[in-house]
Amino acid sequence: MLKAQRALISVFDKRGVVDLGRGLHRLGVEIVSTGGTAEALAREGVPIVRVSEATGVPEMLDGRVKTLHPRIHGGILADRSKSSHLAELTRLGIPPIDLVVVNLYPFYDTARSGASFEEVVEMIDIGGPAMIRAAAKNHRGVAVVVDPDDYPQVLAALEDADGVVPGALRRRLAIKAFRHTQTYDAEIAGWLERESGDPAVRFPDHLILDLKREMEPRYGENPHQAAALYRVLGGPGVLDGYEQLQGKELSFNNFLDADAARRIVALYEEPAVAIVKHNNPCGVGVGGDPVEAYTRALACDPQSAFGSVVALNRPADRELAAALASLFVEVVVAPEFSPEAARAFAEKKRLRLLRCPPPAPSASDLDLRPVAGGFLAQEPDEGPVDPGEWTCPTRRQPSDEELRGLVFVWRAVRGVKSNAIVVGNEHQTLGIGAGQMSRVDSCRLAVEKAQSALTGAVAASDAFFPFRDGLDVLAEAGVTAVVQPGGSRRDAEVVAAADERRVAMMLTGRRHFRH
Repeated sequence: MLKAQRALISVFDKRGVVDLGRGLHRLGVEIVSTGGTAEALAREGVPIVRVSEATGVPEMLDGRVKTLHPRIHGGILADRSKSSHLAELTRLGIPPIDLVVVNLYPFYDTARSGASFEEVVEMIDIGGPAMIRAAAKNHRGVAVVVDPDDYPQVLAALEDADGVVPGALRRRLAIKAFRHTQTYDAEIAGWLERESGDPAVRFPDHLILDLKREMEPRYGENPHQAAALYRVLGGPGVLDGYEQLQGKELSFNNFLDADAARRIVALYEEPAVAIVKHNNPCGVGVGGDPVEAYTRALACDPQSAFGSVVALNRPADRELAAALASLFVEVVVAPEFSPEAARAFAEKKRLRLLRCPPPAPSASDLDLRPVAGGFLAQEPDEGPVDPGEWTCPTRRQPSDEELRGLVFVWRAVRGVKSNAIVVGNEHQTLGIGAGQMSRVDSCRLAVEKAQSALTGAVAASDAFFPFRDGLDVLAEAGVTAVVQPGGSRRDAEVVAAADERRVAMMLTGRRHFRH
């Protein structure tokens, strides 16, 4: 790269652009600019040459054509190592452009805003991607900058290297530029597919995920495994844009458990708390306030709660912090923390606090699971719980209290690894059987884990009972009502067992496997 003498600046995101313009002017770099960027620079006294002056052609077609001109792209694309290219520029009177600073129209934000089809289409940038790709292709002679956060680094490099951006930095900036346009094109293609109304695009032929590395935890699930955390570009961010308020760096497993816990509490409208360990809840509770919900959640399995992640669907207050004081917890996740709670939690130096909004749909709106050489994709397991859609095949109908309990445990079982059995009441889980290879073993585990008598309790099974043995275990322990999907060839046998034991049963017709 020769010493930078001319820059083209055309940005929608104008963060830092005035300081960049001033810095370039101070270094003797001529600035060519257009549209709102030119106005912003000129308003602050930064000398500019308008693109229409550089090309000799006014902006046209309502601004759709501004920079699409040989006097722009010739200046960007000329190979500085070829004397013939430089001679041609001289013959045509085209000055080289050594620095291209461009970012694109906010297509993603406009598409998500509910704007009309025509308004979104107008946010498909044409000239910007063309200039970015041209500069990135020619990065041996041109520096391209698409991220305002890189402006200080580029200015410092120009000052330190007598007006030349070092080659290693130009390469990094070019890679970033191509990633930028790749993401932009993927967003446009995905939006157009969704707008087509074709039901087949639920699973499009090409699914492009653009991921950016956010951090590298100390290790993965185990100390011998290296790990990294990536976020989906164009989406709301990891955990929908969490903010860590205190504590040491989150681990690989902390992220998994925090995500699982917050998804569980999001299923409840009343104040709810989920205590999660190894991606399974060891207790879920609701109450009139977070402390009551936490107390009920903890009562399910206080031993397993040691070293857990605790999530709330309400702001954490001073009372909750006091209730948690006696338990070692890795992470507390809440939509907000009161100042008093933050001060109380600060005494636990190892505790991480995550301010985290409720879960939102992912950027792809698909649940992706890696398998060797590819991914499985499915719709997320979402949707409201409506007991009005359930059916009762047993002679005894559940009481109102039992039905409220069944709704509670049916929500909770969605967050438990299969085979999953949850025993509880309308306020809390009492016993959880998770991840067993046979359903009857999950039933036995849920009963054995219970810290109190289960007389009058209710239970949820994430899938049908293949035999009556699981229901017999629950009924023997005192469970009086059960909710399950149904659909087994032995449903009649299971219903008969329920009638034998005067257990009310509800069938949902919906399974909640979680592998």
